[in-house]
This record gives sequence, C-alpha cells and structure tokens, in this order.
Amino acid sequence: SQSMRNREILDAVGTTAAALSLAGSSFIVLCYLLFRELRKFSFKLVYFLAVADMLCSLFTIMGGPANAFYCFAHDYSAHFFCVASFLWTTTIAFTLHRTVVKHKTDVEEFGFIFHLYVWGTSLVTTVLRSIGSDYGRPGTWCWIQQGSTGKILHLITFYLPLWGAILYNGFTYYQVNRMLNNATRMAVGMSDRSSQSDVRADKKAFNRWGYYPLILIGSWAFATINRLYDFANPGHKIFWLSILDIGFAGLMGLFNSIAYGLNSSVRRAIAERIDMYLPERIKRSLPTLSRLRSQQENELTSLIVESNNSITETTMRVTPRSSLAG
Repeated sequence: SQSMRNREILDAVGTTAAALSLAGSSFIVLCYLLFRELRKFSFKLVYFLAVADMLCSLFTIMGGPANAFYCFAHDYSAHFFCVASFLWTTTIAFTLHRTVVKHKTDVEEFGFIFHLYVWGTSLVTTVLRSIGSDYGRPGTWCWIQQGSTGKILHLITFYLPLWGAILYNGFTYYQVNRMLNNATRMAVGMSDRSSQSDVRADKKAFNRWGYYPLILIGSWAFATINRLYDFANPGHKIFWLSILDIGFAGLMGLFNSIAYGLNSSVRRAIAERIDMYLPERIKRSLPTLSRLRSQQENELTSLIVESNNSITETTMRVTPRSSLAG
C-alpha cells in the first residue's frame, strides 16, 4: 500500500512538472508561428528546442502504458525528444561562439548539419538503449530494466551525452564572456568611451547566457545522482530523491522556454500585438506595455544575426583579433 501511494505521488509530480513544461514550450512554438519577425535563424534554433521540449513533455505525460506496444512507443519517443532537447542547446552555444568569438557570419549554413547532428544522435542513442529492453512491464518507467546491463545502457545513451552537452555549453559561454571581458578592459585602457558603452551593453546580455548551462545541471543533477545511487544500491529507492529527480527533470522544458524563449524580441512582439488591438484608454493604464515596446536589449535572437557586425567592429577597434580569440 505504501509503495503504491509513493508511486501515485511520483506520477502526480512528474505529470504536473511535464504539464508546466508542455505549456511553456508550446507558448514559444506558438510565438514563432504567429510572429513573422521572430523567424530568424537564431530564434529558429530556439523554436526547434521548444518543439523537442514540447514533445518530450507530451510523451512523459502519456506515461503508465498498459501493454508492451504502448510502453515501447512512449519510452522510445520520450527518450528521443529529451535527448534532442539538450542537444539543441549545444547548437545555440555553437552558433553564439562562432559568431561572437570566431567572428564568422556563416552560421546559417550549418542548419542542415544541426538537424543531422541532433536528430541523428537522438535516434542512435534511442535505438541503442532499446536493445534488449523489456517492454512488457506496465508503469511510468516500464522501459527501465532491472539488470545492470540496462542501467549501464541508460547511463551511456542518456547521461553521457547529457553531461557532455553541459560541459560543452559551459566551456563555450566561458570563452564568450572571457572575450568580452578582454574587450572591456582594452576599451577602458584606451579611454574609448563609445567602445566601452558598446561592449558593456553586449556583455550585459552575455552575462545572462552564462547561466544557461545551469539549466541542464539543475534539471538533471538529481536524476544523475538517483541513477548512480540505484546502480550502486539496486533495489533500494530513496523516495525524496526520486521526487526531486522526476520534478526537476520534468521542468526542463519550462526552464528552457523562460531562459531561451522569453527574450526582449518575444516580449516586444507580444507588446506590439497588444498595442495593436487594445483600446487606447487601457493602454495608457499599462506602463509596462510602453516599456516593453521600447526595450532594445541585445539578446540571443538579435545579437547572433543582426548585431554581429557591430560586435566585431567594436572588438576589432579595441584590440587585434588574435588577442581576443586567444
């Protein structure tokens, strides 16, 4: 009875977290489809990230299949799109690094390669994990095998690429911030006020991106600890750790939609639509609306495509390219 009650609690926590992520990622997808001005290459990457999060959350909610076929379809799809989700974050990090640190403007040429890399890697890891899996056991986690072989496959096909993505994103954002720090110091040393202003404005936006790797860490740290503990102590579950595992992992889509999707470009697009349809007397009572309408922050969707030239000119004016890239 206690075990059944614990399972019901875990199911409720997982479903609630996945539903919040589904709502957040669906909102970003809807914004991309409705607002034509957001359909730039940089935000297209955010769109595909949101699509992966949306489908990962959807199939997570569809847990608890009653037979082998639905068990297979549920876990195959959930694993595929969850892996795709954190792989899309690495494409965003790569695009940012290539544009800002390498001063390249050819990022749009990588679109096909990104799709091949994300969907192909997700498919390979999912197929590898499915080898020898027992799909006959009902329940939310019917795919997970009890034996050590299944647990090792789970670690290799999911958690290994996950932490590889975390390390890559962290290293990439570190390099971007280091480049901007160097440019800021050079501008101060040369007393170039215009350069200082430009670089500091860009660095303010990049400082926010430095926290993006923490999204994956926060979402999957408890899950990683839980998997390792289960591998070392088979058959012994820590209930509170399982709650943290399922809850934070299920919220990954919500965290991504807030961090990557709700930037100034999206807020401006929403504010413009509200401004278009709301009566004037209501608009005057919403000071936040005018603030959003006039906001011109340099964030991911605008900096990668539109502001690359200004960043390059600023950093090149302050110091030679080789000193910044090194």
